[in-house]
Amino acid sequence: MQDKINNNQLIVIIVAVIIMSEFAYFRFRSHNMLTIEEEQHKDEIIGLTEEVLDAKGMECDSKISKISEEQLREILEEVRKLRRKRKRLLSTADDSTEKEEVEHQIEGESPYIR
Repeated sequence: MQDKINNNQLIVIIVAVIIMSEFAYFRFRSHNMLTIEEEQHKDEIIGLTEEVLDAKGMECDSKISKISEEQLREILEEVRKLRRKRKRLLSTADDSTEKEEVEHQIEGESPYIR
C-alpha cells in the first residue's frame, strides 16, 4: 500500500513540474523572449526549463506567475546555457565517434606493398 501511495505522489509531483515548466515556457513566449528556433523546439525548452526550475527549487505555478520579467530572463538564459552545453557535448561525442570509426578503418587496412 505504501508503494502505491509513493508512486501516486511521484506522479503528481512529475505532472506538477511539467505543468509548471510549460507555464514558464508560455511566459517566455508572451514576453517575446524566445527565438523562432526555440519556439520550434518547444519540448526541449520545456524539459530544460524543468531542470533549471528544479535546480532553483521553484515548485509551483504561483512562483512562476509572480516572478519579474528580469528573473524570467535569467531563467531563460540558464536554459540557453544548458542547451548550448548539451549541444556541444553531443557534437564532441559525435566527433569522437567519427574519429574512432576512421581510426578503425585505417587500422584495418593493410598497406599496399609492391
